[in-house]
Amino acid sequence: MDLKQLRYFMAIVEERQITAAARRLHMAQPPLSNQMKILEDEIGLKLFQRGPHHIELTEAGELLAARAVQLLDMAAMTKRELEDFRQGLCGTLAIGTVSSSGGILMHEGMQAFRAEFPRVHFEIHDGNTYQLIDMLDRRLIEIAIVRTPFNAARFNCKYRQPEPMIAAMTSELDWAPEKQEITVEELAKKPLILYRRFEQLLLDTFAAHDFTPEVACLNDDARTTILWANAGLGVAIAPAAAIELAAHNHLHVKTIAEKSLQTRLAAIWPRDAYISSPAKHFLELF
Repeated sequence: MDLKQLRYFMAIVEERQITAAARRLHMAQPPLSNQMKILEDEIGLKLFQRGPHHIELTEAGELLAARAVQLLDMAAMTKRELEDFRQGLCGTLAIGTVSSSGGILMHEGMQAFRAEFPRVHFEIHDGNTYQLIDMLDRRLIEIAIVRTPFNAARFNCKYRQPEPMIAAMTSELDWAPEKQEITVEELAKKPLILYRRFEQLLLDTFAAHDFTPEVACLNDDARTTILWANAGLGVAIAPAAAIELAAHNHLHVKTIAEKSLQTRLAAIWPRDAYISSPAKHFLELF
């Protein structure tokens, strides 16, 4: 058994037809069939059985297919790692970031990274947490910087410190100019501007404090949340880091004293994915 045979085998598994698999592999059908016969003879088990319209896998075939995926992924990972080693630390690092991540990519650690690894180029994708998780699943990005809450079961995660939610409003809407910290109850009957990503978390928290909020604006971006508040259109509720994302020269900013509203930024990557050398060094910064 070799990697070429496993690639041939997986092409048949995915296409469910010898003819279609041969076409995909740019080879004639008889040599492909012969390779599968050699593989079956070597293993001593039948891997396929013909159905009325396509090929079906036997139980042995199902087992080999599961192992073949792992072996081929490992071979590809090893090849990439050796290529990293041959070239030195270079290439393109694709990262996804949520809008509420603030200046996480702009802090001094990134400047040190660029100084040490000038041959590494970045490709940055913006999106919400769920969009970035989908991009990770499709391997369009290598690392996503997302914000809790999210389902972390399938990922390796590296977290930053917890961060409170803030309420931001113009002086005209500030009911307590002398206060730097407010309670959740003080937000009742205020025209709130909410970032949809945290809508359920906020609604659950408000319900726990026995009131239904007055939502003046619900939107899909932390920057929009801050901009609307800066224009005097309501009281923005957002993670503290979001305040630096957009114009906020008119805003009074207050911390919301509520532990259930604390969130954390996290760098995440799939548990079974290859991590390049640039990505490993980036994660050391996070």
